[in-house]
Amino acid sequence: MARSKQSLKRLRTDAVKNERNHRKLKRLRTAIKKVNSAETPEERKEAVKLAQSLIDKAGRTRLMHPNKAKRLKSRVL
Repeated sequence: MARSKQSLKRLRTDAVKNERNHRKLKRLRTAIKKVNSAETPEERKEAVKLAQSLIDKAGRTRLMHPNKAKRLKSRVL
């Protein structure tokens, strides 16, 4: 790979974006698991609300494809 200033900066920024995206996806997957493991209807309602919010945000910011976000959201219900 070229060792220009631009390519070195791209490597740094890509690493930061990659870490941020992994954290967001991990939080999303955890929220979906909490929906599936909720014991009471109240817990499930709160978990669904959080999961749908995170799914919407992921689709809007292109963290995942918008159609995949819509599909996940409909399955969480």
